[in-house]
Amino acid sequence: MLKPRIVTLSETEPNRRRGGDLRAMLTPATVGSTSGFMGLAIVQPGERIGEHYHPYSEEFVYVVSGALEVDLDGETFALRPDQGLLIPIDVRHRFRNVGDVEARMVFHLGPLAPRPSLGHVDTEVSEEAQLAAAGPHPAVHAPGQVSERSGAIE
Repeated sequence: MLKPRIVTLSETEPNRRRGGDLRAMLTPATVGSTSGFMGLAIVQPGERIGEHYHPYSEEFVYVVSGALEVDLDGETFALRPDQGLLIPIDVRHRFRNVGDVEARMVFHLGPLAPRPSLGHVDTEVSEEAQLAAAGPHPAVHAPGQVSERSGAIE
C-alpha cells in the first residue's frame, strides 16, 4: 500500500537535456506512484523545452508563473499564469519562455507507459542536448529516437 510522501524541489535533480530545468518530483521511483508522474518545469527567459510527444500518456500542464508559448502540432498558443492545458496522447509539443522572467509550470503525465523508455519521444534536439552531446554525457538521442533511461523524464 502506498503511503503519502512529501517531496521538496531541492530533493530532485535538474534534467536539462531537453531545455529548461525539468524536475520529476512525484514518480514511480520517488514515491511509488502507479498511475502517472508529476513535476515542475523551470524555464528561464529565452529558453525552450524541445519538441517531443508522449505515445502512452496525456500531459496536464498548469502555469504557475511567467509567459510561455506552446507549439501543439505546429500551432502556437500563449500560456499565462493560472492557465491549464491538456496535451492529448501523440500531440507534438514544445514550450518557450517568451517573457523576461523565469517561468514555472507544473506537469503531470498519465497513464504511465509500459516502460519508462517508451514514454517520451524527442522530435528535435535542443541546444542544451547538443551541448551535452559534445561533453562527457553521451545520453542524448536523435530526433524521433525513444530514450532508454529508466527515469520518469528522459
